[in-house]
Amino acid sequence: MRILLVEDDTSLGDTITSWLKLDGYAVDWVMRGDHADTALKTHTYDCVLLDRGLPELSGDAVLQRLRERRDTTPVLYITARDALPDRVEGLDAGADDYLVKPFDLNELSARIRVALRRHHQQPETVLTQGDITLNPATKQVWLNGMPIRVTGREFAVLHALMLYKGRPQSRAQLEETLYGWGEEIGSNAVEVYIHHLRRKLGGKRIVTVRPSGYAIAP
Repeated sequence: MRILLVEDDTSLGDTITSWLKLDGYAVDWVMRGDHADTALKTHTYDCVLLDRGLPELSGDAVLQRLRERRDTTPVLYITARDALPDRVEGLDAGADDYLVKPFDLNELSARIRVALRRHHQQPETVLTQGDITLNPATKQVWLNGMPIRVTGREFAVLHALMLYKGRPQSRAQLEETLYGWGEEIGSNAVEVYIHHLRRKLGGKRIVTVRPSGYAIAP
């Protein structure tokens, strides 16, 4: 899962970025509203963490432009504006959630998971497809009820395939999920992760759908 963080406080941005990477997300961080608007026009994100008070272009303007493009990417406002009218205004403007600073990082992760479930119309807290079960909160995977050890990026690939159930994911889409800006992408990295997952889950559980990409077998 790839997240865009829009936060002009350097210390807080560093802290959130480090936390989210430890939590298994790829993170792009910008400090200006106009840079956020450009990033959202040129990249695909699973979630946006958006401050309201930003230089050059406000968070409210960034959100307004995003929704005017009919982009439904989940947006969580992270802001110091804690008055009730501010919260109501933010949610009515199109934000999916509103988190007031300072906040607990565990709560931030939980709210991101909730936003992703809502966006993908996935009410259950765990994902199940066939005999594979995946828990986004604990980063655990089970096959026929037995725990399976996977690396962080193997988990991210499997999570994406299960989240987009029935829709094959291309190599480019999976790379967008796995890597943030400045991270080196191996020429066959996705194929390697798919190979490892097939070895751990059984070769027939992840199928190649030509020319679309990869999917969990029905």
